Amino acid sequence: MAKTPTVPRLGGLGSLRRRGAVTELLLLYDCDTREVPHLKGIAERLGVTVQAVSHSFRQLRRRGLIEVRRGLYRPTVAGTAWLHASLGDLRRDVDRHLERLPVVRSARAVAASPIRAGEAVSLSIVDGTLTARVGGEGASHGTAAGSSRTGGLVRVTDLEGVVPITRGSIRVVTIPAESIGSSGMLRELRRMLRASTPGLLAAHGGEAAHLTRQASDRPVVRFGAAAAAHEASAVGVDATVVVLDEELPRFLEPFQGPDPPPISVVRLGGGRPRRRRERPK
Repeated sequence: MAKTPTVPRLGGLGSLRRRGAVTELLLLYDCDTREVPHLKGIAERLGVTVQAVSHSFRQLRRRGLIEVRRGLYRPTVAGTAWLHASLGDLRRDVDRHLERLPVVRSARAVAASPIRAGEAVSLSIVDGTLTARVGGEGASHGTAAGSSRTGGLVRVTDLEGVVPITRGSIRVVTIPAESIGSSGMLRELRRMLRASTPGLLAAHGGEAAHLTRQASDRPVVRFGAAAAAHEASAVGVDATVVVLDEELPRFLEPFQGPDPPPISVVRLGGGRPRRRRERPK
């Protein structure tokens, strides 16, 4: 039995920029949910020319995603699977975008300086924490509903604008499994962590956590390292995660999919660390 070729999924919102991507997706969806004997009806519903729909049909048929069966345009088995997977990717990507654009009219923030009730304040993210400053000139601003001293929580109402967030980077430090008991490796890890920027420090796995605690006095996130690093990146906090080299693929699994955070990998061992960029596939 011939093996069905694997067709790459559409991906997230960014993939819709490809010319014809939207028409292909909607064409396949129409053929899966309606009885379609002619492409003209699809063209009218989508508001495009028959030529454009015909071109998208040829592209989908060449990839084995659509066929004409008993006088009707129908997705193949692979086409139906591709449609479900691609729509799922789009939904998850839209949800991620919506999570970063919450519609709120009030929030509590840490006061960066003394604030009096009724003062205009601007909001920003500082070290992953929503912070309020006196003055309404920021990208996100509102009115202090109460007074607060520096470092206290203040409720801000009548919010307008969006808090700008630059995503934090995730640096993964890998250690060869055969070097776990090496004092030289521990010294190298200690130097690496001492030179790292402030932020989240985490370890993936028991052995990595043990070595990280020996190499640094900073608090170490031991459980849910990937989720913690992902969340830290979302609020603009950099993260350093120590991983055994054999555990690297498993650690990177949760970052697969559209719009992953910026990730780099630093490989320790054999003198100077060897650096190369890593992106989840």
